Amino acid sequence: MYRKDFEGTGSRERSTEEVYSKPVRAGKRTYFFDVKATKGNDYYLTITESKKHVEADGSFAYDKHKIFLYKEDFEKFAEGLSEVVEYIKAHCDVVETKHDNVQEDVTFEEL
Repeated sequence: MYRKDFEGTGSRERSTEEVYSKPVRAGKRTYFFDVKATKGNDYYLTITESKKHVEADGSFAYDKHKIFLYKEDFEKFAEGLSEVVEYIKAHCDVVETKHDNVQEDVTFEEL
């Protein structure tokens, strides 16, 4: 699990179970869509962006940003996301780069 991200925070993350995970590689970033269950078996979604970078000593590290999305917010979130994506497509040239679909099984812990 991702406990090292939450040590000492008292986050609900500690008492959850991962139900399903979908990693999506997009250029220099990997997005993780993780369905988790609380102790009461209530599902929610975490979306994590992970980007690899090189530290000053030459070692690799990852910047991670996470969003928690609860089921009561799914519809409004999806509507808002769809609206802003359509706005960007209508007002900018959007070039979606196709990356090789050579995809390894990657877990968040490996990052």
